[in-house]
Amino acid sequence: MKQLCLLAGTAALLTFGSCTSNANKQLESKDSSETVLTDSNPVDTTHTSQNSLDWAGTYSGVFPCADCPGIKTTVTLNSDETFTYEGEYQERDTKIEDTGKFMWHDNGSVVHLVGKEVNMKLKVGENQLFSLDQDGKPIDGPLKDNYILKKVTQ
Repeated sequence: MKQLCLLAGTAALLTFGSCTSNANKQLESKDSSETVLTDSNPVDTTHTSQNSLDWAGTYSGVFPCADCPGIKTTVTLNSDETFTYEGEYQERDTKIEDTGKFMWHDNGSVVHLVGKEVNMKLKVGENQLFSLDQDGKPIDGPLKDNYILKKVTQ
């Protein structure tokens, strides 16, 4: 009987030790690996829009406008981290053109365009740019799909 209790106790310790060992392995992989496990779903922390997407090119769309039908917007991102911007207010005789350098933010997922007339942040996606608000947060609400520029040239 003593041997049976001893055997059951040893089995329980081995099972508990195995669980602890697996938990420690997951924690170690968080610290030393480029892929982080969260709720058993791997999250890639090394591939970003900057280094994984073909982001250089021209993007176009029509942004909403408070006092006109829309702003036809064209942004060109160059591989040397320069940009050109054109914003044409529809049914008005107003056009904004600007050039400058952009910088990458948020681990390579957001570009920040800074020129003489333009100061805007855009999240870089697959063949599209998502306009962000002044705080760098995604635009939400019923018009959010109107704040996307689609890639038109490479």
